[in-house]
Amino acid sequence: MHISIKMKKDFAKEIIIPAGVEVKIDDEVIVKGPKGENRRNINFGKIKVKLEKDKITLSYAKATKSEKKMINTLSAHLRNLIKGVSEKFEYKLKICIGHFPFTVKLEGRKVIVKNFLGERMQREIDMPEGAEINIDKDIITVTSINKEIAGQAAANFETVTRVRNRDRRIFQDGIYIINKCGRDL
Repeated sequence: MHISIKMKKDFAKEIIIPAGVEVKIDDEVIVKGPKGENRRNINFGKIKVKLEKDKITLSYAKATKSEKKMINTLSAHLRNLIKGVSEKFEYKLKICIGHFPFTVKLEGRKVIVKNFLGERMQREIDMPEGAEINIDKDIITVTSINKEIAGQAAANFETVTRVRNRDRRIFQDGIYIINKCGRDL
């Protein structure tokens, strides 16, 4: 006979708010800082949120694994919101040309890729609102105060130049992420 006992402990996580950043928690979380303003709807559920002058405390009495996971996830989201308004998230991409020279142009919120793998049709992608794109020769820089918007814009570049119906070991043309949010790949 095997008896399993679930250990429940009080669990709390603190997020430090840097100087110059304002946090307001109502129906949605609003974070204002020197680089801009981030908003996000977060459902805290039964997790207690305590907002003080320089820190946010997420806690749950008698927390199980699922509540601990939820607190860690919510604290990561809050840290990303705070980090975005103090220093922008930046993704760097490299344009790799092996067979056919192709061009990448930014026109408003659209990015146009011409002559990719010798195709006559141009490929177009819409960039999410809030992403700043800078194309400098063969390096593309995507910055935003929202990590998800910056990541989606970088992923859109990779997706538009995905090689299909060819051997990817030979046709290595495309746009690839080489640095994301301070991490080299």
